[in-house]
Amino acid sequence: MDNAGFCNETYESLHNPASDDELVDVAGATLDFSSTEDVPPLDTEYGSGMLGSPLNEPVPGVGTYEDFNTIDWVREKSKDRDRHREITSKSEQSTWDLLHSISDAFSGWLLMLLIGLLSGALAGCIDISAHWLTDLKEGVCLSGFWFNHEHCCWGSNQTTFQERDRCPQWQSWAELLGGSSEGAAAYIVNYLMFMLCALLFSFLAVILVRAFAPYACGSGIPEIKTILSGFIIRGYLGKWTLIIKTITLVLAVSSGLSLGKEGPLVHVACCCANILCHLFTKYRQNEAKRREVLSAAAAVGVSVAFGAPIGGVLFSLEEVSYYFPLKTLWRSFFAALVAAFTLRSINPFGNSRLVLFYVEFHTPWHMVELVPFILLGIFGGLWGALFIRANIAWCRRRKTTRLGHYPVLEVLVVTGITALLSFPNSYTRMSGSELISELFNDCSLLDSSQLCDYNSSENRAFSNTLPDRPAGPGVYTALWQLALALFFKMLVTVVTFGMKVPSGLFIPSMAVGAIAGRLLGVAMEQMALNHHDWLIVKGWCSSGADCITPGLYAMVGAAACLGGVTRMTISLVVIMFELTGGLEYIVPLMAAIMTSKWVADALGREGIYEAHIRLNGYPFLETKEEYGHKTLAQDVMRPRQSDPLLVVLTQEGMSVGEIEGVIADTDYSGFPVVVSQESQRLVGFVLRRDLVISLDNARKRQEGVVSASLVFFLEHVPPQPFSGPPVVKLRGILDLSPFTVTDHTPMAIAVDIFRKLGLRQCLVTHNGRLLGIITKKDILKHMAQMSNRDPDSILFN
Repeated sequence: MDNAGFCNETYESLHNPASDDELVDVAGATLDFSSTEDVPPLDTEYGSGMLGSPLNEPVPGVGTYEDFNTIDWVREKSKDRDRHREITSKSEQSTWDLLHSISDAFSGWLLMLLIGLLSGALAGCIDISAHWLTDLKEGVCLSGFWFNHEHCCWGSNQTTFQERDRCPQWQSWAELLGGSSEGAAAYIVNYLMFMLCALLFSFLAVILVRAFAPYACGSGIPEIKTILSGFIIRGYLGKWTLIIKTITLVLAVSSGLSLGKEGPLVHVACCCANILCHLFTKYRQNEAKRREVLSAAAAVGVSVAFGAPIGGVLFSLEEVSYYFPLKTLWRSFFAALVAAFTLRSINPFGNSRLVLFYVEFHTPWHMVELVPFILLGIFGGLWGALFIRANIAWCRRRKTTRLGHYPVLEVLVVTGITALLSFPNSYTRMSGSELISELFNDCSLLDSSQLCDYNSSENRAFSNTLPDRPAGPGVYTALWQLALALFFKMLVTVVTFGMKVPSGLFIPSMAVGAIAGRLLGVAMEQMALNHHDWLIVKGWCSSGADCITPGLYAMVGAAACLGGVTRMTISLVVIMFELTGGLEYIVPLMAAIMTSKWVADALGREGIYEAHIRLNGYPFLETKEEYGHKTLAQDVMRPRQSDPLLVVLTQEGMSVGEIEGVIADTDYSGFPVVVSQESQRLVGFVLRRDLVISLDNARKRQEGVVSASLVFFLEHVPPQPFSGPPVVKLRGILDLSPFTVTDHTPMAIAVDIFRKLGLRQCLVTHNGRLLGIITKKDILKHMAQMSNRDPDSILFN
């Protein structure tokens, strides 16, 4: 009867949760985390727990982690060192072991190769599909419905120079349904089809996300940052999330919503990396090693999103990664290189270039222009701080009101309003990437855009550029449309980011900055033209010369706004010059981005991703945040003076039933082990999960174990009477070197220890006696309380 077991929490219950408590609200969506699709298989080689039984072998499951727990970085790195030491020592014994050692060393590079190939291929497919579906809202190619507008007209011999975007093979919906492309009726038909297609695409996106992969919504970068810091979210990087995010990202971008695909591509690349990690034992069985791969995958995501492999590596280093050793830097560079090569081979943009917005500016910038560049930086910082506050307020309202209960309706309403207001304005009707490309463009004689509608000049016939450019009526019309587009983009992006569809923030932020920059650039251009005798212009811009490049201002404004929202600096400069090919304009970009960051930091220290991490209550210990308080470890540790005593286990004398009773009566993630209840001298620390699995395994596999069986955490068990039940030895699952601090340790030091070592918990002692424990959650709650925030906003252990 004793073998039935006292503890209700068994190894099976850890892997098959059936409670409604498994439904947890993450990123605003109620999700079921009972899925373990990306949990590493528990084979007999995993774990290091050893029982004192005839079956002296590793216990499956020991050393793994439950969902919504933080990994122990120190233990994971120690396991990897032991594994590597064992492989190295065996490599000299036989040829087979030598080959195994070589394959183990090469497996990391092979994994990077596979990640780069898969991510690059997926990104190319997403780019091509999104371009096709975006054009499908306006018409169909008769020669093949799978061609987008540009490809459809490439082979046409009937395209004129004046109407290069029109060809008989491409027909608008009005021409297809009504036979005419002119008049009010044709305009209304095109308008309605534009809205219907947008609503259909967004509806399919939100339904697929809601039904199959709730984790596929949003950008994914806040969660990726949290996972890379050591937190476990099962299923977030699983196969269903990858499949649904890839499909719905195309649909969401094509619907015309104010969002981009660049942020979600980081999530897609990390999903690819996590799935491919299961092919290699070294990465499947070690959470810390897997996070090194995910850091490289984040670099791959930016590489395929922008065609910026070096910027991707710096983005991962500066913005996303928590632990980034030199080895990961090399592998990130290699993976980003492979991904960029794969994307270039697919050639999704059809221009044989890897860069997304290739620019060719013929005029150098002048020192005087640093003033408007800095003004753009100030605008970017103000817009970034304003956007973060407005978006967080809207997302908090979504989480705390009935608005969050109707995600499908919210997506459809926002899509309908966006399509309704964007169609009349050609600059809001086009996709975000197309808009930015138009704004970055420097006008030449071959351009037919309204922004290039300058009045004729006598010099025009002798040059491909347009010197001495007085603005024509088309330019003024375009400026009004751009001003309206700027206001529209600023408002609609606030409510779009965070909805239950894949949504990136890079392109919308860059679009806002590019519009503002182009407006300022045209204003500066006309000022230099009409007032070339002014003192600030006269020194470097002579009459009739082409001194100002409005496209450069658009590029600088785009970088400034993106920097204000994300607080990226070095990586953003590199991404921008890789993105545009404008290597000559690094100094204006640096000046604008640094100004943007200073202004935004003065109004709020958090970037958009850190703000969403805090909004969702993820246990992320920000490495950039300074701890400026004078509290001590005894002020933060548990138990407090009014709390019950700390629950501990003794190294000998406790029975299986008593330990199972402690487990059943508490919900702690681990227990300190002491010499005795009287001495409270610390021996080590044991994790709850390892304890549950080991005791359950002992009952099943070790004959005669009952509730009265004694449990020992000793290396040498003292002699026991032959008549008693067999003992259970759990020395193998005991951490004999837990990190400890004294009760008078300043919390500033304790916080640094947690950040730099990635600890789950730290024990507090006084003269060698155990006093309490500090967990990562305790630190986050204490920091929130000291900053006058709600400490209960930290949701997870």
